[in-house]
Amino acid sequence: MTALFLRDLRLAFAGGGGATTGVIFFLAVIATIPFGVGPDLNLLSRIGPAILWIGALLSTLLTLDRLFQADRDDGTLDLLIAGPLPMPLVVLAKCLALWAASCLPLVLASPVLGLFLALQPAALLAVMATLFVGTPAIVCIGAVGAAVAVALPRGGLLVSVLVLPLAIPVLIFGVSATYAAVNEPDPFWPPFMILCALTLFFGALGPMAAGAALKGGGD
Repeated sequence: MTALFLRDLRLAFAGGGGATTGVIFFLAVIATIPFGVGPDLNLLSRIGPAILWIGALLSTLLTLDRLFQADRDDGTLDLLIAGPLPMPLVVLAKCLALWAASCLPLVLASPVLGLFLALQPAALLAVMATLFVGTPAIVCIGAVGAAVAVALPRGGLLVSVLVLPLAIPVLIFGVSATYAAVNEPDPFWPPFMILCALTLFFGALGPMAAGAALKGGGD
């Protein structure tokens, strides 16, 4: 499992791996929002957490179709299905590699980009914490959509259509926890703990469902 994780991580950062696509898209979205909204710093500060979360969600969706497609094209996926490692662990290793290559840079860049949106220090830390906890859930949800659409020649759009409705609860509680961190009467921990629970739930269910879909497609 460790070897598969390291292999996918190397491929993600190799030429054409596509790990930087989501990061560049995230930077572009956040950098252009102030030009579209205008110089109202109060408005930017109010909508900033939601903008960061939406940008991270869309950036993650851009990378999901590559989760299994390259392995299917070169025959590696058939070897993984027939190999000794259970498919849920195969999917989990690939999800961790995708998260480390594509989502972790978004998490690390979010406090800096939050300055473009006039976020308070407490909001910057809250955005970073919620993205760190919530983005693994989006990747695990996306693994199911990517496994279902892997046999299709142009399944990228289908992956986004399948994943987006399931990722909405993650988005809601991530943004709610961030707003609660800067609005004193609102409690931060209840939505944050629900976000953690969603990540644990999809982290367990997503690899199993994706592994079953890949084995079913291979059969």
